[in-house]
Amino acid sequence: MKNQIDEILYQDDAIIAVNKPAGWLSIPDRYDPEKANLYTTLKSEFGELYTVHRLDRDTSGILLFARTSEAHRQLQFQFENRSIEKTYLALVDGQLAEPTGTINYSVGPNPGKLGTMRVIARGKPSITHFETLEVFKSATLLRCKPETGRTHQIRVHLAEIGHPLLVDPIYGHRSEFFLSSIKLRKFRQGKNQEERPLLYRTPLHAANLAFQHPITNERMSIDCPIPKDFRAVLNQYSKWASVK
Repeated sequence: MKNQIDEILYQDDAIIAVNKPAGWLSIPDRYDPEKANLYTTLKSEFGELYTVHRLDRDTSGILLFARTSEAHRQLQFQFENRSIEKTYLALVDGQLAEPTGTINYSVGPNPGKLGTMRVIARGKPSITHFETLEVFKSATLLRCKPETGRTHQIRVHLAEIGHPLLVDPIYGHRSEFFLSSIKLRKFRQGKNQEERPLLYRTPLHAANLAFQHPITNERMSIDCPIPKDFRAVLNQYSKWASVK
């Protein structure tokens, strides 16, 4: 982050909530600790930190860290007991048959592709609730609330029901999104110019986190604004692929 202070959503003596940009790791990479990650960046500014949860590298949004061991213990307890409410925005391929629903498929490691997950009967129970926010001609904006926190859970669940994230090179159909795919004949490109992707990463954003403050026990709800790249894609869909 150019200025990590600008990315702080909330802070006090017990916790720090930060807006993680897409492309940043939550914690240091096992093999290359020099890669940009929030834990190292924030620790250099604020001192001792404890990791509470993580977001995928290309997922943007709210990430919570504890500043004391007691706060960490309390927050870990809430995550383990599913009392922390997580809300994500997801832009997916296609239009869903039902506007709301619950995806209940067990998820586990995919032995055929290291570092990825899949729906598997002997995996860990995984539950994701979804609600349609806006429908476009070839995509849908969803609000997703995972009860569990499995690796890649939302991505795997959405792909399993036939509506992967609009951009997802692992579980979806494309690694980049181009404006020409929705403007079609109305798309104009300058001579000898190559079209650049409008989106390079998974359109998944951690938009809200609700939890009990680990020290005061006050119920907190922290929002995280949609980043520019995600918002730009939504604006183009509204302009060129609206169903209204």
